[in-house]
Amino acid sequence: MAARPDLLDGRAAALAAEADHDPRYDSDGFLIEDSGADGDQFDRQERAALRRVAGLSTELQDVTEVEYRQLRLERVVLAGVWGDGTALDAENSLRELSALAETAGSTVLAGVLQRRQKPDPGTWMGSGKAQELRDIVIAEGADTVVADAELTPSQRRGLEDVVKVKVIDRTALILDIFAQHAKSKEGKAQVELAQLQYLLPRLRGWGESMSRQAGGQAAGGQGMGSRGPGETKIELDRRRINTRISKLKHELTGMKTMRDTKRHSRRANSVPSVAIAGYTNAGKSSILNRLTGAGVLVQNQLFATLDPTVRRAETADGRHYTLADTVGFVRELPHQLVEAFRSTLEEVADSDLLLHVVDGSHPDPESQISAVREVLADVGAHDVKEVIVVNKADVADPEVLDRLLRGEKHAIAVSARTGSGFAELLELIAAELPRPQIRIEVLLPYDRGDLLSSLHEEGEVLDTEHTAEGTHVHAKVTPTLQAELAAYVL
Repeated sequence: MAARPDLLDGRAAALAAEADHDPRYDSDGFLIEDSGADGDQFDRQERAALRRVAGLSTELQDVTEVEYRQLRLERVVLAGVWGDGTALDAENSLRELSALAETAGSTVLAGVLQRRQKPDPGTWMGSGKAQELRDIVIAEGADTVVADAELTPSQRRGLEDVVKVKVIDRTALILDIFAQHAKSKEGKAQVELAQLQYLLPRLRGWGESMSRQAGGQAAGGQGMGSRGPGETKIELDRRRINTRISKLKHELTGMKTMRDTKRHSRRANSVPSVAIAGYTNAGKSSILNRLTGAGVLVQNQLFATLDPTVRRAETADGRHYTLADTVGFVRELPHQLVEAFRSTLEEVADSDLLLHVVDGSHPDPESQISAVREVLADVGAHDVKEVIVVNKADVADPEVLDRLLRGEKHAIAVSARTGSGFAELLELIAAELPRPQIRIEVLLPYDRGDLLSSLHEEGEVLDTEHTAEGTHVHAKVTPTLQAELAAYVL
């Protein structure tokens, strides 16, 4: 097992370097140049308004504390167990974990990797390597260990007993980031539901402090009143969590009904929908802003977007459609989050076209594509027509770009920062969107200009002739528009 201090020179150092040498960046590393492509960024300014103050952390003295607290991620050491794949895959996974930890607000001090066929059932890393990890924690002055896996409750307890500091697994870290970034009522409810479902099997406790099975004088060490079972503290916590989970599911069901109503309204009006999906930090929101000027939050940070944004757009020939930005995916996305955000992800499954955004500058973009497709299949979106949009083409390796464009059936390279490739992307969207298929011939009176306008907006006008009786039109229309024009069909 070897320490990897090079992880210290990750995203934070890159941002700092940009701030020192590039006048487009402020002291926090945020882009201040207004290119006009991303619109107003008030959400980012609000999120950056609160900053962590160094030196005010409280050391965790008792890691056996029962109450669930918010995660205090400040000075962390990363740990990974590498069983399958190559050493490069393991290092890329640990670098992604480093980016997740920094997004959560922590400082990454070191990263360690262990080659092992399968995790130890007791301490995950094995007792000997766990002790070496403890030595690294002491040497670095860390207060938290972040494991690059989802640990079982017993593995987490066993590792904590050895390293003597708080141990957080990958799932808990991602849940913490989601809790920080959720803004809407639905987003907050989805994250809380996922957190409670993760916490429920991990409730723990021991000793007399957990006993609630005797009351009155029996609680003071006397025998009277000890007859009859009571409810232990851990059972009480479990019941309260189950009650809260049921309430959240009920609330989310109501919110899903509202979302479905809006979606069905767009369907009834035959408005095609395009969904933007992809790996976290691939540039989905930047592409939405570039296409529509939506002004949604754009930040060089994982899971900056949690709440979906739907915007109206128009093709060059005047057809209207909607563009929906969705939450980003990540390798081994916690199943609790997939379930909690299922109603949001259904926006992708019900779309007519999927823009699958890929970070062309990533060391292994193919693995990102596979991870996203696994989640899409899980929510029933595997049958949606897919276009691979390779973003960040301005900084990507030309060989990687060529490999992706040749390897995928429908693929296009763009750069949301420079705007290159977007004219071709708009043409591709217009070509792939479903078109009206029902041919009709109508004679519209001159006082029904509203119907003629609807024909141009929602249908495809093939031929127009102005006569004494009215406007004679040949067109292709949707079933809804055909019903509206039934009285004027020739």
